[in-house]
Amino acid sequence: MATAVSILPAQQLATLEDAYRKSVARKRLKAALATAAFCAVLVIAAFGAEVNLRTLFTYFGNFVSYFDRILTLDSGARVWTDPAEWFWGWHKWLKMLGETILISYVGTLTGAVLAFALNFFAAQNTSPGPWVRFTIRRLLEFARTVPGIVFALIFVIAFGLGPMAGVLAIAIHTTGALGKLFAEIVENADMKPVEGIRSTGASWLSCMRFAVLPQVSAGYASYALLRFEINVREASVMGFVGAGGIGQELVVAIRKFYYSDVSAILITIIVTVFIIDISTGWLRGRLFGKETRR
Repeated sequence: MATAVSILPAQQLATLEDAYRKSVARKRLKAALATAAFCAVLVIAAFGAEVNLRTLFTYFGNFVSYFDRILTLDSGARVWTDPAEWFWGWHKWLKMLGETILISYVGTLTGAVLAFALNFFAAQNTSPGPWVRFTIRRLLEFARTVPGIVFALIFVIAFGLGPMAGVLAIAIHTTGALGKLFAEIVENADMKPVEGIRSTGASWLSCMRFAVLPQVSAGYASYALLRFEINVREASVMGFVGAGGIGQELVVAIRKFYYSDVSAILITIIVTVFIIDISTGWLRGRLFGKETRR
């Protein structure tokens, strides 16, 4: 009997080890199959997209040489050897960059206000009815599905060249993007306060104002700041179609082969975006920090 008792745990241990090895082998097999499937899909997608590695490596030197040219002044010297010549148009570029930031700010603020007004109707737990929710969601999908630069081109055709087209394009695209994000925040809100306020006979608007909004306001502000960062970059590109901002000057420099001007304008945009990203990131951190402490 003593021998049987001493052998039984060893048998159980061997069984467990065997089951563990089989489990690990199954996981490795699944990982290998998933990797193989991913690579196969990638190859098929690349073939369908006409990605030609031979062409990539053959003309990669053109890509490198272009960067070499934009970092060279007309005199043949490197741009950093003569910053005054490199940034000769900084007064004009900063003015146009300021216009880009204003386009982004006005467009983001307008879109955030519209998204704030619509998101309660799009959220599943706060919408007054299914048809209202369906209609608002489709409207928001349309607003964010059409690329912003397409909206900008349409508004340039309709209203002419200038910042107004950029503001309208950013406002519409921001409404669609923030409307979805805001609605998702509302759908994750605690509905018990809503039920408590509703039991007193309060209206739907009062429930949103006093029960839902205090829970989601920090998230709204965070997403709006994040969208502002994105819109600064979007506004820079919209200048390519004449929607105002520094993008108009950048596309002129590219088309006229003013190589050093291209690099100077790009550096100006990149530094500005870095500053805005850091600033808004700090603000978002403070907002979430305050919300956490509460």
